[in-house]
Parts: sequence; structure tokens; C-alpha cells
Amino acid sequence: MPNMSLNKVKMPEQKPEERIKNFNEVALGYTEEMAMEEAKRCLNCKHKPCVTGCPVNVQIPEFINLVAEGKFEEAYYKIKETNSLPAICGRVCPQETQCEEKCVRGIKGEPVGIGRLERFVADWYMANRKQEKPSFEKNKKNVAIIGAGPAGLTCAGDLAKLGYDVTIFEAFHTPGGVLVYGIPEFRLPKELVKREIDTIKDLGVEIKTNMVIGKVLTIDELKEEGFEAIFIGTGAGLPNFMNIPGENLNGVYSANEFLTRINLMKAYRFPEYDTPIKVGKNVAVVGGGNVAMDAARSAKRLGAENVYIVYRRSEKEMPARLEEIHHAKEEGIIFKLLTNPTRIIGTEDGWVKGIECVRMELGEPDSSGRRRPIAVKGSEHIIDVETVIIAIGQSPNPLIKSTTPDLETQKWGGIIVDEETGATSIEGVYAGGDAVTGAATVILAMGAGKKAAAAIHKYLNTKA
Repeated sequence: MPNMSLNKVKMPEQKPEERIKNFNEVALGYTEEMAMEEAKRCLNCKHKPCVTGCPVNVQIPEFINLVAEGKFEEAYYKIKETNSLPAICGRVCPQETQCEEKCVRGIKGEPVGIGRLERFVADWYMANRKQEKPSFEKNKKNVAIIGAGPAGLTCAGDLAKLGYDVTIFEAFHTPGGVLVYGIPEFRLPKELVKREIDTIKDLGVEIKTNMVIGKVLTIDELKEEGFEAIFIGTGAGLPNFMNIPGENLNGVYSANEFLTRINLMKAYRFPEYDTPIKVGKNVAVVGGGNVAMDAARSAKRLGAENVYIVYRRSEKEMPARLEEIHHAKEEGIIFKLLTNPTRIIGTEDGWVKGIECVRMELGEPDSSGRRRPIAVKGSEHIIDVETVIIAIGQSPNPLIKSTTPDLETQKWGGIIVDEETGATSIEGVYAGGDAVTGAATVILAMGAGKKAAAAIHKYLNTKA
């Protein structure tokens, strides 16, 4: 019998008062019974509107129907046909604006918990089955992938399945990109990321770490080494700043640095890991996206008493996921909305002691479609803080562009590509993910990696 409940089966979670004292995962996942109950809410629509909302085209009704029947292993293989990283996507995809937004059940009541079910299936498989090492007939063609983030891993996995010898060059000492340096442990456990990456390695993909392309090797040198096609998936790791007075004070972080020190370099486990990080009692995080929420919630877990989200628009305009905003509020994060920093105030010896802000009101919509914030005269006020974290977006690192003069880029640094194929201005060189779009979502980067893999396959076969 179908489950006609208007509401999703509730996901168990750590209580807020407990989770602010640890970095363990907040959402605890479904049991088998919960998953089957939620799966029965799917109407199995013939026209599959949910699939149209998925950048990697997961066959959603098919895998959910298998969950409803208790065929969890088969459901896993169904997802894996198009999605190389299901355990990750089930946790960090913005399902509410993608697959679940298209779900018919969402017209009256809540949509089917597609992300929750995807997570359940991936977790169940990891706990109950041993990943098999598949073998593919090799075609003796070599492809280089620059960056082991979501776009690069997806592109590499799809090409490996098609028989290519794929080598990923990763700048950091460990693969994963934003999955390991940007997203906190309480949202995405790093052991899980490692296991997902291992499934990519099992396809025959080689990952070389500590390889800063643009420094160690250039694009031209990769071609000279025999790589017949190259995919650039280097992400957007260059932080943006506000250019206000006081941003060079001690105690001011970019969100990139703050989260990288915590996540990749394990500052939250200091002194077990030799990565200290100063937080203080009062912290201001400037920005309203997922990165801002991650930074604020991390600061709270590191012992800050008062953590402020300072955002120049209202909550309605916040780009962060609703779930992340909800969790932040539960954890006692203080939202200073319609508030914009004008300067950071320091002590005589150069440490942050406060942030001066001005109140804002919303005017007419700007180019982003959101109402433009306008400063209210005479509304200046100071928030006493010892730490300021700037989380207003990131841009692509200019290193590859600086050593590849023929690579066409936008004024702000994004690589210019053909939208359908990911092809750049250089023959045989493709790009996708945040290196093209600027900071976006994991699943959109994965979608770009899939498109590029298909285009590379076509290019190399045409070339042959």
C-alpha cells in the first residue's frame, strides 16, 4: 500500500544541546523500516519530473521503488549507474531546489525525501556489502584530470568506465576538494568521503597528490607527457573580501582558511593534530550562504559563546539551504539580518575587538533578482567580537590561467567553456565546476564533470 502521508518520515538527529559540543554528524540517517516507509510515499510517476531536476540524472523512481521493496543492494546499483558519489550527494545536495522541488507529492504536503533515501541506500551498501573492483576493457588513451573535487572525481569515474587511463592531479595532500577542506565533519564525515573516493580508485583511476598544476607542471607539459585530453576541475579556492578597513587585523579569517584549518587540517582535534585555531568568545561571520553557516556552526563547536551571522539582506534572500539555517538557529547562532559591515575595529596591538555595521533596508530587485539592500543613514552600531570570518564567496585560483595564456577566462577568473560540452578555448582541454561558474553546489560540479566526460569521449573517438 502506498504511504499517503503529507509529511516525510522524520530523520533522527543529535539534539542541539549535545551536537554543539562535538563534530559528529548531526543527521543520523534512516533505519531500514523508515526508509521503506518513506519510499512508499513515491507515486512512481511515469513522466519522472524529479529526474529532470537532477544534474546527474539519477533514475529516482526506479531506485526508490527498489527501496520500498527492501531491495537495497539493487537500489544502490541503480543510483551508481549515473552517480559516482551517492553517500555524499545524499547529504549535501540542495534537493529542495532540485529533484524534490519537482516532486508531485510536494504540491500538497512535503515532497518525497529523495536525498534521505539516497543517503540511506549508500550507507546501507557501505555497511553491508564489500565494494567490488570492476574491470573494463582499456582503450590505451590517457586523460588528465586537474583537481580531485566533485567535478574531477565524477569526470574521472565516467571516463574510467569507458576504458580510459585516467590520472588525477590534486594540489592538496589528500583528494576530495571542497568535500574535505570546505564541508565540516558534522555535515559530511571525512571517512565517508574517503570511502567514496576509494570506489573511484577501484575503477583504475590514479590520483597524484601534492601536484599543483601551473607550478609543478603546466597544461602544455601534461600534453607533452602524452595526455590526449585534459579536464580542469580546480574549483574556486580564492576567497573574496569586502575591502573594508580592518580586514588585515589579527583575528580576521577568510571562510576558506577557517574551514580548511578545521576540516582538512583537523584543528577541531587540537592538540592531537598540530593545527591551532583562535576563535574567541564572540565571533561574527559575514555572509548568508552555506559556507557562512558552516563557519558559524564550526565556531560554536570550537567554544565560541556568541556567534553572529551578519547578512545584508533578509532571511528570505539567504542563499543557504533551509536545513542549514534551521540547524544554525537550533544551535543558538544569532542572526543579524539587514546588517552590513562597514569596518573592523582593532586594538592598539592589532587584534580584532569589534565590527562596525550599518542597518539596511531592501529596495528594488537588482541583477541577481533579489531586492537590493540600501544603507539606513545614521544606523551605525558596533558588535563586540574577537573574530571575524568573511564568507562572501570565492573565485577560481588564477594559477592555471597565468601559465596557460591561450586559456580564455572571464574578467573575474572563471574559465570560458561551451555550456553543453565544457570545451575551453584550447583543443582537447575541458573544464567544469566552480572553476567555470564560481562557487556553486557539489551536484552542479558533478553534472559538469559528467558532461565533460561524455564530450571528451566523443572528441577522442572522433580524433581517432
